[in-house]
Amino acid sequence: MYNEIPNYGLRAYALFFTRHGIKEAFTQADLDWIVGESMKKKIFSVLVNNGWIKKVTHNTYQCITPEIIIKGLLEFKVQNIIKKATKLYAFTGLSAVEIWSDYVYMQRGREKSPYYIKILKKDMKYWKGFFNKYKIPNYVNTGATIGEFVILIPVQAIISEEKEGIYVETRKETEKIARGNSFYTYPYNYMRKKYGTAAA
Repeated sequence: MYNEIPNYGLRAYALFFTRHGIKEAFTQADLDWIVGESMKKKIFSVLVNNGWIKKVTHNTYQCITPEIIIKGLLEFKVQNIIKKATKLYAFTGLSAVEIWSDYVYMQRGREKSPYYIKILKKDMKYWKGFFNKYKIPNYVNTGATIGEFVILIPVQAIISEEKEGIYVETRKETEKIARGNSFYTYPYNYMRKKYGTAAA
């Protein structure tokens, strides 16, 4: 997984890449006399944990190809990351249509990839912290940015079903959403055919 990094990490990566490219290994000693010991450890931790460099041996590292990193910044992460969550949630709206229709309907591309997720109001602080930890842009009720982002929809109660390891608004409710918009006729018909009966 590749994530955005702070400016100090970007500068350190630029130094390592300029000096060593992607094939030559280096050590933390590259930063001796430049930053203090604690900052040096922080920089290497940030670069390794966010996928910009890799550990080769117990004390040597190599740079990851910049092209791989740049493409990786736009990879889809939310559906894997959310499996680590410990609070209630449910993909809703167009995200639920996408999931229940087995992705025959896709609302996303690398340039814009929104996820609509119901959460309990009381858990708002948890969810903001959860997505911030993984550097996933997140907004409450509305918002947008380049790439992948989450729209958190706070509610008092959540009713969901599990599908392929994630929690989604019920199929019945999702079918109602799809049926109510002519743009989603194809995923609606897909769900009706696959699951047998349409929403009442």
